[in-house]
Amino acid sequence: LVEWGQGKLKSWRKEASAIQTDVLKAEDSEQSCTSQDLAMRVKLQNKLAGVCEEMCKEVGAYPKCAQCPQFVEPDSTPGVMTWPELLEHMDNLVEWGQGKLKSWRKEASAIQTDVVKAEDSEQSCTS
Repeated sequence: LVEWGQGKLKSWRKEASAIQTDVLKAEDSEQSCTSQDLAMRVKLQNKLAGVCEEMCKEVGAYPKCAQCPQFVEPDSTPGVMTWPELLEHMDNLVEWGQGKLKSWRKEASAIQTDVVKAEDSEQSCTS
């Protein structure tokens, strides 16, 4: 009876171990399927990204394509400068002007320094 009980326990342990191994394999397989599914979705989405705007135009949702990746809305006022665009342009002009003044001052200073050096060398030659 003892041998029979030990034999049964041994077989049950083997069955339990096999069941656990099958469960782990199924979980790994499920994770593998999930990762493969995600990879395929990414490939499909990347492939469709190029034609997303055309599809939106066909269905009439074009300037408001929020679902399209990297969608840049077209200028709503082509050829006309809006106040925010004008203010940004003016800021850019101020920045450009300050840079130009700085470079001109630097050039003028260099010219003055060269003139002073030339005058000093002339005076030393005549003395």
